[in-house]
Amino acid sequence: MHYHLDPVGGIAGDMFAAAMLDLHPEWEASLYEAFAATGLGRYVQVNAEVHRDHTLGGRRFRVSERNVHEAPPHSRFQDIRRLLRSAALGTPVLEVSLAIFELLAQAESRVHGVALDDVSFHELAAWDSIADIVTASWLIAQTGDASWSCAMLPVGRGRVKTAHGFLPVPAPATALLLEGFPLVDDGLDGERITPTGAAILRHLQPAFGPRTEPMRLRGNGIGFGTKTFKGISNILRVLAFAPEAKGAHHGRVAVCHFEVDDQTPEDLGLALDRLREAPGVLDVVQSPVYGKKGRMGAQIQVVAWPERLEEVRDLCFTETTTLGIRWQIASRTALHREIETRPVGDTDIRVKQAHRPGRVVTSKAEMQDLAGTQGGFAVREGVRRAAESPDPKAPTRKTSGSGS
Repeated sequence: MHYHLDPVGGIAGDMFAAAMLDLHPEWEASLYEAFAATGLGRYVQVNAEVHRDHTLGGRRFRVSERNVHEAPPHSRFQDIRRLLRSAALGTPVLEVSLAIFELLAQAESRVHGVALDDVSFHELAAWDSIADIVTASWLIAQTGDASWSCAMLPVGRGRVKTAHGFLPVPAPATALLLEGFPLVDDGLDGERITPTGAAILRHLQPAFGPRTEPMRLRGNGIGFGTKTFKGISNILRVLAFAPEAKGAHHGRVAVCHFEVDDQTPEDLGLALDRLREAPGVLDVVQSPVYGKKGRMGAQIQVVAWPERLEEVRDLCFTETTTLGIRWQIASRTALHREIETRPVGDTDIRVKQAHRPGRVVTSKAEMQDLAGTQGGFAVREGVRRAAESPDPKAPTRKTSGSGS
């Protein structure tokens, strides 16, 4: 699944929670049950209620306090970390919650010049903020390995009142968390992105810019903020997309070309591995070439999603010694493929299946998985034939995609 965030009014922790629950109402009962079962349920209760403004309908996320006078101290980062670890959140939710709070603490530490553990959160230590982050973390954990993208972020204008007095919008810690993200001034005053909203974005690391990969819209959710703006709904919209059905996918990709003739093979190999692992990169290929003065060099081609082009170009300059990059946006057609895992002896072998025109499916075992098996070509052919005519009793696991 792919989730696209559309911060029409902005983004805050409660807006993210409300939008995701409006998109996935089937998760609501499980969230309330899970939250009540944690140690935090003793002090607060969460609820996503139906809400409508002058134009749109959606959800608004609310936090109700209960027995908060019995709660342990939780104003400093080390206190909140201790509170979360004792709250029986479950490993995935705890990891995301701690990661988001640590991002906030790092930003506050830089702004105020104090040690990480001694950061005092003030507003962020309020129970509604803690509940917003834990709920957002639970929802993020539910999405599994989903990908994320985001539309341009509204920068906002004016001042915001804090425990430190009036601060410019975006607040200093928020501005640090938003570094590298594209912002736009849409002319509206007020705080449009809260520190919690910025930390959630920083954790998700969404892609920005138009998506060219064919996707099918599966649903959308709307989460309302507490403020009102003239002429526009203060909402965060979330769109959920799924890959297109099996078949050829048509889209556009960015293709970067450059040459290297003064980098050692060992270092270049490491650099290309890092490029392959970078977000948005689909493929990296190198070819031997002769350059000026008869020098032997390498020509590199990097294929990436267009929305990641700027980051990929920067990484090419960072990881290699090239002084110039040629790039273009190209059309492409990619076959739908699935990865099926089949047991061969004591080893699980991944088999890539490609859906070709005429309902023809071809299969190929992953060579890396076969490296430790005995039997060579015969085993590879056996795995291929089994994948194309599978035994219905054989256990398999499938993942799909359009790959590179």
